[in-house]
Amino acid sequence: MALLLGVDTGGTYTDAVVLDDTEDRVIASAKSLTTRPDLSHGVGSAIDMAIANAGIEATDIAMVSLSTTLATNALVEGQGGRVALIFIGFDTSELARAGLEDALKGDPVIWLSGGHTHAGAEISTLNLAALETELAALGPGITGFAVAASFATRNPGHELAARDLIRRITGRPVTCSHELSAALNGPRRALTAVLNARLIGMIDHLVSSCEAHMAHLGIRAPLMVVRGDGALVSAVLAREHPIETILSGPAASIAGASWLTGEKDALVSDIGGTTTDVCLLRNGKPAIDPMGARVGKYRTMVEAVAMRTTGLGGDSEVNLVEGMATRLRLGPRRLVPVALAASRWPDLVHEALDKALLLESPGEHDGRFVLPMWQDHPPAGLSGREEAVVARLLGGPLRLSDAVRTRLEHPALMRLVSQGEVMIAGVTPSDASHVLGKLDSWDGAAATKAVTLFARRRNGRGDRITPGPEALALAIIDQLQSQTVDCLLEAAFFEDRRDWGNNSPETLARHPVMLAALDGHKDVVQISATLGVPVIGLGASAPSYYGAVGERLGVRMVLPEHAGVANAIGAVVGQIAMHAEGSVTSPGPGRFVVHLPTGPETFSDRGTALAALQAALTEEALQKAGRAGIEEIRLTSEQNLSEVEIEGQTIFIEARLKVTAHGRPRIARN
Repeated sequence: MALLLGVDTGGTYTDAVVLDDTEDRVIASAKSLTTRPDLSHGVGSAIDMAIANAGIEATDIAMVSLSTTLATNALVEGQGGRVALIFIGFDTSELARAGLEDALKGDPVIWLSGGHTHAGAEISTLNLAALETELAALGPGITGFAVAASFATRNPGHELAARDLIRRITGRPVTCSHELSAALNGPRRALTAVLNARLIGMIDHLVSSCEAHMAHLGIRAPLMVVRGDGALVSAVLAREHPIETILSGPAASIAGASWLTGEKDALVSDIGGTTTDVCLLRNGKPAIDPMGARVGKYRTMVEAVAMRTTGLGGDSEVNLVEGMATRLRLGPRRLVPVALAASRWPDLVHEALDKALLLESPGEHDGRFVLPMWQDHPPAGLSGREEAVVARLLGGPLRLSDAVRTRLEHPALMRLVSQGEVMIAGVTPSDASHVLGKLDSWDGAAATKAVTLFARRRNGRGDRITPGPEALALAIIDQLQSQTVDCLLEAAFFEDRRDWGNNSPETLARHPVMLAALDGHKDVVQISATLGVPVIGLGASAPSYYGAVGERLGVRMVLPEHAGVANAIGAVVGQIAMHAEGSVTSPGPGRFVVHLPTGPETFSDRGTALAALQAALTEEALQKAGRAGIEEIRLTSEQNLSEVEIEGQTIFIEARLKVTAHGRPRIARN
């Protein structure tokens, strides 16, 4: 019997599951609150409870695998460390492309001449002395560096030289764009490198927390991490390329959904604390997004499952939409539920809520709290207003109105939120579920007080938005279900093979005709609509919310046993897949350039060039597979040839080759 331990760390909960690999069955599972900023407590607690529930010895575990939504959540919420971009051989206009400037959020950019042509030839010499001067001028607080050079996928020399200098001078993590993708499009590669650099500290902390607890328990099994395409990679590689773990949790949930239900064709919808992730299963497998993973507003170059991620979850912020009528909107920002905050700081939360409830009309920030996330030392490199907010929080959590004294300080607070230094507690669907008795995990009395306070807010007509807490709680749950229906319809239209013209999936999902069809409209026109595949609902809260979603869509809703820990299950049922990619180009007749990680090599014959690339990539994939711990390696190759015909002659343009080494992870054998 081989016992496997799967761990999934989400925004609210960390799940752990023990699976018998021989009999393909779940032996035990457990949940623990994700503990920020010290993730080790939540990870350790979930692992300990799962092992205790299974009635096994920790040393019997043969493999541990980790999935997480932390990277996805961070990008959706705009969080992560402060980075500097080294932009080599690009002009200033390139910063506005691919969402790069927005992703930088004002972080510094160091512009350097250099870069290469599409054939891999150096355009100009890289000025390392200028780079050293610019590095010395950077202020404090930089947690990582991203390096992107023009046509680095054709010749990575300048990126490698800059990386080596930065590491020697700063000792900080450095991400090179060519390491994350072999495709062209410099700004998008730079964007991917920037996001990777932002996430390094977060993922390193998670992996270290898991490794430390494994060592404490005497587990000597290998630790794997789920990649965004559902494959497993070693913890070492996940630390270097944390961007590849975006959609790790959703990818694991797809594997878990398939394993739990046996469904071959279905929409899988996974609701967590922060996001709802929807993916289509065809013949038991998810599609890989050919354009690269899209999370929130960013289109990266990371290979991942074709997943639509929306900032909608059990802990989504409840927003009152301005207008005459009462309208709610959930997300995309995640808040700490008031019920959860009260379970940790009951005196602060209840006293503040009781005082606010004495007022006839609540203030803008009543019922909200600011929670510091740092441990030993407050953050450095702050603006004056940010320092003022942090100084007030040195003694612990505060009412939002006590943490922020003026309107000018509110943007400073939001910057601290985006950097992950503080979190805001407020009303969420989880609080509404406590009010309605659907959930009893935390402080239900505090949730009722907070929802009561929110219900006293006024709409554009000056009326209270609802008569009381129960009515508002029902409205919040109805809104969550309505937005979930939108998410599923958008995914369905996106995946549907029909050409819907210039209409986007978002437009089609909310079209008046579509809404009438869901209502079963019957008059002169009679229309109805449903989905052509069932929906698999995953997540701990799915049984509470998804029944009404299935009824609205007129579709079979599958809510499997262990749906709440599907991500942790998916983390241990996957395989390792290590890729190596490269290309051959032809800058002129009789010249074929092979673009290798070590630099370009020129051949006079196309066949010889392709064979050289095949050999180099095969060796690279085998080395990666060996380091990753694949037990029995299988190799596959994909080749895409680009040619044009001119005056009856076939002209070679480019060949792209991808070699993949597959296999199950090597597991410990006692």
